[in-house]
Amino acid sequence: MKGLRGFLAAAGTESMMYALPSFFLLLLLAEPPLAAPYDGPIYDSSAYTQCKARAEGPLYNGGILKGARWDIPRVLAEGVYSPAFVLCNLVPGTKYCFSSWVKIKGVDSAPIRASLMSENRTINCVGTVTARRGCWSFLKGGFVLDEPLNYSLLFFQNSDERAVDISITSASLQPFTDQQWSINQQYIINNERKRAVMVHVANTQGERLQGAEITVEQVSKDFPFGSAIAKTILGNLPYQNWFVKRFNAAVFENELKWYATEPDPGNFTYALADQMLEFVRANQIVARGHNIFWEDPKYTPAWVRNLSGRALKSAVNDRIQSLMSKYQDEFVHWDVSNEMLHFDFYEQQLGSNATLHFYETAHQSDPLASLFMNDFNVVETCSDVNSTVDAYISRLRELSWGGAVMNGIGLEGHFTTPNPPLMRAIIDKLATLQLPIWLTEIDISNTLSKETQAVYLEQVLREGFSHPSVNGIMLWTALHPYGCYQMCLTDSNFHNLPAGDVVDKLLKEWQTGEIRSQTDDHGSYSFFGFLGEYQVTVRYGNKTANSTFSLCKGDETKHFSIQI
Repeated sequence: MKGLRGFLAAAGTESMMYALPSFFLLLLLAEPPLAAPYDGPIYDSSAYTQCKARAEGPLYNGGILKGARWDIPRVLAEGVYSPAFVLCNLVPGTKYCFSSWVKIKGVDSAPIRASLMSENRTINCVGTVTARRGCWSFLKGGFVLDEPLNYSLLFFQNSDERAVDISITSASLQPFTDQQWSINQQYIINNERKRAVMVHVANTQGERLQGAEITVEQVSKDFPFGSAIAKTILGNLPYQNWFVKRFNAAVFENELKWYATEPDPGNFTYALADQMLEFVRANQIVARGHNIFWEDPKYTPAWVRNLSGRALKSAVNDRIQSLMSKYQDEFVHWDVSNEMLHFDFYEQQLGSNATLHFYETAHQSDPLASLFMNDFNVVETCSDVNSTVDAYISRLRELSWGGAVMNGIGLEGHFTTPNPPLMRAIIDKLATLQLPIWLTEIDISNTLSKETQAVYLEQVLREGFSHPSVNGIMLWTALHPYGCYQMCLTDSNFHNLPAGDVVDKLLKEWQTGEIRSQTDDHGSYSFFGFLGEYQVTVRYGNKTANSTFSLCKGDETKHFSIQI
C-alpha cells in the first residue's frame, strides 16, 4: 500500500471515501495500459446532509478556488447581496466539481441555488442546498460546458426569490479532464464491481498441479441491469430472446398500475401481469414492482378520482391488499407512491398521513419487499425546486420518522442533456442515507438525434455503474409497435439502434470474458473478475473436473479450490 499512498500524495489528497486496494492500481495498469503513473485529481465523494455549527474544509483544498474569497457581491435586492466568484478561461468538455458550505440570515431556511453566468449564456443551476439560519449546510454540484468561457460569474441565489442574506465558506471548484474523469470511474468500478480470485488445482492426494488447463466463464452477473417491458413481449419470441440475452432485471411499464389492474371498481384484471411474471420467472430475471399508487391524478383511474372520504380510503386499501397479497414475494421492490415530490393527489384527498399509511400497509402485506421512493428530476437537473436532492432527503426522512419502512431510493433518470458531475454529486449526497440507490427509468429525450441519445446514454450509464452506492440500473425502453416512450434500443426487427450499440458495448465491458490459461508452479491461477456466478473447467492429462463458484463483494481475495 506504500505505492498507493505515494500515488494519493502525488494527487494532492489523502482523504477519500473510496478505498483503493493495492492490486487495484495493478489492474488499472493492465486495462488499458497507462504511459505514465496517474498524477491527476482523485474524485472526493464526501457529502453531508446535516447542518453544522462549523463548516468542514474545502474539498480538493479548494481546487482552482484555493485561497480565493468571493470576488464581488451580486445585488439580489436592496441591501441583500450574494457572494460571487469571477472565473476565467473555463474549458469545454471539462467536468467541474463544485462545492461550498452555505449559511443564511433573514429566514429560517431557504433553497439556495448556485448558478453560472457569462455574457452569452446562463446555467441556471449547478448545485442546490436547503440552507438554514445559524448553521452551515453543504452544497455539492458541478457543470460541463459545451463552449469556452473566458469570463463567467459563479453566484448564489434563493430559489424562491425571497430576500435572504447568503454567506459561504470552504468553496471548491475542481476541474477533471475527460481522461481524468474516466480513470476515476474505472478505479471505482475495479474496486466496487470486481474482486480478485485465486483458483487452486490439486489432485486427490492434495498435490498442487502445475500446468493444468483452466477455463473460467462468468455465467451470470451480480449487478442488476435491465429494462422496462410491456405486454408486447408476450408471445414475441424474437423480443424475448433479445431481452434475455442482455438483461437480468425487468420492470413492467404499465401493466401493474392501478388503471391497468382495476379499470372499473371491483373489476380486477391481472392476466397480463401474470403472463409477464411467468416470462421473467422462467428466465431467472428479477422484477421491480411499479407502482402501487401514482400521485399524478392524470394517471389515477377516473373512477378513483371521483371518490372521496371513506369511499376513497376503502378503494386504496382494497388496491394495496389485492395487489400485494396476489404478488407477495414476487417483486424485489415496490414503488409505493410514485412521484410524490411533484404530485399529492392522495394526500389532498385523504390527509397528510395518506402516504405514510401506504408504506405501512405495503410493508405489512409484503414484509420482504424493498419499498422505494421514486421520482424524476432528482439527478437529471437541480433546477426543479420540487425534487432537489435535499427535498428528496427531507421527504424520505419525514416518512421514516413517521414509522414508514423505507428501503430504497429510486431515481427515474429521464434525461435531456446529462450533467455528469452534478449527477455524481447528487448521488453522493443521497448515499449518506446508506440506502440502496437504483436508477429506475433511464432514457434520453427523443428531442435529440439517435446518435446524440447514444452518447448521452453512455455518460449516464457509466456514472451509475461507477458509483458504489448505485445497486441497479433499469432502462425505460419497452418496445411497442409505435416505438418507445422516449428512446429505443432496437428497431422492430431487433436490429440495434445507436443506443442499443452502447448498451451492448457496456454489457460486454462489464462482464468477465472467457479465460483460458494454465496453473502456475504453485498449481494456482489468479484473475480479477466482475461479481457474479462462475463456471470453472480444469483439464490435466486425461482428467477433467467442472465446478462453480459465486464471486460476491469483498475486500479480500476469493480463494477457490478444485480437485481433479
